[in-house]
Amino acid sequence: MTVVEVTEQTWETEVIERSHREPVVVDFWAEWCGPCRALGPILEEATAAAGVALAKVDTDANQSLSLDYGIRGIPAVKAFRNGHVVAEFVGAIPRSYIDAFLAELTKPGIAETTDDPELKGALDDGEFEKAFELLLERKDRETMVALFAELGPEHPLVVQYRRRLAAALY
Repeated sequence: MTVVEVTEQTWETEVIERSHREPVVVDFWAEWCGPCRALGPILEEATAAAGVALAKVDTDANQSLSLDYGIRGIPAVKAFRNGHVVAEFVGAIPRSYIDAFLAELTKPGIAETTDDPELKGALDDGEFEKAFELLLERKDRETMVALFAELGPEHPLVVQYRRRLAAALY
């Protein structure tokens, strides 16, 4: 996979839209940052090995993106799927942790692993609300929590259905 330098002008296409087709890892960095320079080549090698798209954002040149995504320390790495952040870390971490991060990001989703045709159909069609309703009705907490992780903590339906699951439990 290639490394793409992303700007505020190309963000929507290169990260958000692309993340609807495949996972995208975004490296927020700056030229003056020593840990960023240390992490960069390791992240590039690891994402290439995992077959994951890597987008690099220079935080000095793209300050509004940094503000929008709450970047307070760099290097900051965020993984996107379906237009949302699904995982992240800050700092120059060891390659083994990066490999584990990428393995989690690229593992097969619930739609690929479920034997339930109704749930699979809803997920394949992107009807996540229908999927959550099915899981809530069936009291399938384990799959619901897995879907929360797959969609990421900022997804609006995750926020809504976490509350509903908590209310059903307590």
